[in-house]
Amino acid sequence: MPLVSLPDRSWVTDLGAVPGLELVTWDLREPPARGNEIAVVVPPYLDPDQRLDLLGTLPRLELVQLLTAGYDNVAPHVPHRVTLCSGGGIHDASTAELALTLILASLRGIPDFVRAQDQQQWIPTRIWPALADRRVLVVGYGKVGRAIAARLLPFETTVTAVASRARPGDELVGEVHGIDQLPTLLPDQDVVVVITPLTDTTAGLVGRDFLATMKDGALLVNMARGRVADTDALVAEAASGRLLAAVDVTDPEPLPPDHPLWTIPNVLVSPHVGGASTAFRPRALALVRRQLAAYAEGRPLDHVVSG
Repeated sequence: MPLVSLPDRSWVTDLGAVPGLELVTWDLREPPARGNEIAVVVPPYLDPDQRLDLLGTLPRLELVQLLTAGYDNVAPHVPHRVTLCSGGGIHDASTAELALTLILASLRGIPDFVRAQDQQQWIPTRIWPALADRRVLVVGYGKVGRAIAARLLPFETTVTAVASRARPGDELVGEVHGIDQLPTLLPDQDVVVVITPLTDTTAGLVGRDFLATMKDGALLVNMARGRVADTDALVAEAASGRLLAAVDVTDPEPLPPDHPLWTIPNVLVSPHVGGASTAFRPRALALVRRQLAAYAEGRPLDHVVSG
């Protein structure tokens, strides 16, 4: 019977029995007691102390099922013969909610209100930008990108989607533009949400040319990975006052206390918490349950990224 490792006992309890599989716990901090038998590993969620290099020591390993949408930090440690699956769908709701939160907070001046409240000051009335009537570009139209678009549309926005290649649209957008069309799309957008995976082609995507092409006063929201954006270029544009920015991810990460992003007034920083909400656990359990059942029955797996 194939052996499956889960992050801790609560995962074993909440998943319940999976026919054809034996479930054990392993936190990836030390070599596992039954490492020669483990066929499937579900690594812990966002544990900085886990040793991903231990995955390469498991002779019977066939599948690594992640609880994160991103996989760039894990893929180098997974042997080529092993299937790697992302946590696609787990974080759609949480990440989309935070993207909307950052957009609304940035446009409506919430950081200014918090700073003023700390000083017991009443900010004089002014006209703040609304999300309504804004043109929003979603760069990275995968599952999370679609979830963001679905939440933007009820706010009376015009949403344009970009993916790696052009393709027909869906019930949310009339068409999906290719990433090569960014230079012609960016100048017309009031808000640009970046939610691409980190790959060789997306690293540094949001660079000087990208930012310079955005219209004055536009808002950049990075929900992807810190390295998707050129931090120095972003600091320069934001510090000049030409652009606003809201970032859930940074490069480096964690952001050092003396980093200039902290002190630029028109930059809002959240500490990489896009998926960290109460919506995570039930969706993660549902995905892992489906994937383990498919594995046990020899059916195709979802969200395969390599192997």
